[in-house]
This record gives sequence, C-alpha cells and structure tokens, in this order.
Amino acid sequence: MNSRKMIVDDQGLMNNFAVEPTMYVDANVSTGFTKYAEKVNGRFAMIGFVSLVATEILTGQSFISFIKDFLG
Repeated sequence: MNSRKMIVDDQGLMNNFAVEPTMYVDANVSTGFTKYAEKVNGRFAMIGFVSLVATEILTGQSFISFIKDFLG
C-alpha cells in the first residue's frame, strides 16, 4: 500500500480521495477580443453575407419579403 498519497482524517481513517490536484495558472488569456476570435467572427460574417446574397439571387426577391412569405 502506498501511504504517501493517503490522508488520515480526524477519526483516524485513511482517505485516499482527499488528495488535492496540482493547480496551475495558464498565462495565455483565451477570452475577449483575441485574434483567433476575430478571425472566426469574420469568417462567420462572410458566410452569412454570401448566404444572404445567394438566397436573394435564387429566389428573385429580397430577404425581407422572402422571410414574410416563408413565415406566413
């Protein structure tokens, strides 16, 4: 039995699940206006714009009138 990873509680019982994990701090910030997030947002915007133009060309009507006809 490996006793270095065991902890004895107040009642004298061994508890091997009470070992704390090693904590670390990541120095890189991955939220907010990062270059990667801006690239992804720009690409989704381009896909949306091209889809809008393609819908208008294929249906022959504006996007607003297409939505009005589609919804009701």
